[in-house]
This record gives sequence, C-alpha cells and structure tokens, in this order.
Amino acid sequence: MKKVIKTVKAPAAIGPYSQAIQVSDMLFVSGQLPINPATGNIEATDIKGQTQQAFDNIKAILEAANTNLDNVVKSTVLLADMSLFAEMNDVYAKQFSGNFPARSAFAVKALPKGALVEIEVIALR
Repeated sequence: MKKVIKTVKAPAAIGPYSQAIQVSDMLFVSGQLPINPATGNIEATDIKGQTQQAFDNIKAILEAANTNLDNVVKSTVLLADMSLFAEMNDVYAKQFSGNFPARSAFAVKALPKGALVEIEVIALR
C-alpha cells in the first residue's frame, strides 16, 4: 500500500503529483526545485545556492517520512546546463556523510520556473 508524504517545510507540489510516496520501506521523493517553501520563490541565482535549496527541500521531505540523506540509495540530478555540473557537484558531495548513493545526472532543455537544477531521490526508511 502506498502512503503520501507531505510537509509544509518543503514547497507544495506545483502540479498533479505528491512530494513523496512511501511504499513499504522505500521512499520515492519527487524532483525538488530550489524553491524556498516560505516564499514560494526561487531566491538563489547561482547553481550552488539552488543546489543547496533543493537539498534543503529533500531533507525536509525525508524528515517528514522519518528518514534522512544517509538512507538515500539513488538520486537523479537535472541541470539546465551541463557546464554547471562541477559547482553542483561541490554542493552535492557535502550533503552525504557516508557512502554516496547511485546517481544519474542529465542536462535538460529547461526546468520549471527557470530553475538551474532539480533533484529527486529514492531512499530507504
């Protein structure tokens, strides 16, 4: 049975999807844009700030599901431009304290709201 995970500490879904879905001991977190949940806006203008905000949103959702970044097994990073990869990667690496999860990273033509990055994760509970 699936359970919807929702928190006000991360941006509300901007479409017909859930922040996260829990199925058994797996948590599937929807792609998180660098939106500040307090304002509903993308405030950071650079890739490092936007990557950190996306991770702050992910952490809030993981916390709402009683898990954390240590339990992330897979991540997917979408970038508006692959030239931003190294700077994104600097922030990404600092988010994890143990072994890194499996990861895919792609450049896409555009992201919602003009974001530079979107990150989704799959985690264990």
